[in-house]
Amino acid sequence: QLQASGGGLVQAGGSLRLSCSASERIFSNFAMGWFRQAPGKEREFVAAIRWYGGSTDYTDSVKGRFTISRDNAKNTVYLQMNSLKPEDTAIYYCARKKRDARWPSRLEFDFTSWGQGTQVTVSS
Repeated sequence: QLQASGGGLVQAGGSLRLSCSASERIFSNFAMGWFRQAPGKEREFVAAIRWYGGSTDYTDSVKGRFTISRDNAKNTVYLQMNSLKPEDTAIYYCARKKRDARWPSRLEFDFTSWGQGTQVTVSS
């Protein structure tokens, strides 16, 4: 499965980098995505990246602040989060896009192999 890490407590305006590692079997040749779930809210799409890294997709609220990237040699996908805001507070999950899912897709249904998540807390 996938293992997310790198969360923590940060002040507004700060930065964090999340990592998500996986086995080669899960990671290779698949697009990867990040989702988040804030307290009392449903899980929402954050960003996704295709296998070759040349195409990315972001939800509007994080464009210009977050960057998704991947290192295929390390079977790892990253989410660099800058200019963090209190509303970014959530548990962040990584997931693998399903083999036959379209691109782009921001639907949970199109992703699988969910990791346990990592908590990000942004204080004001």
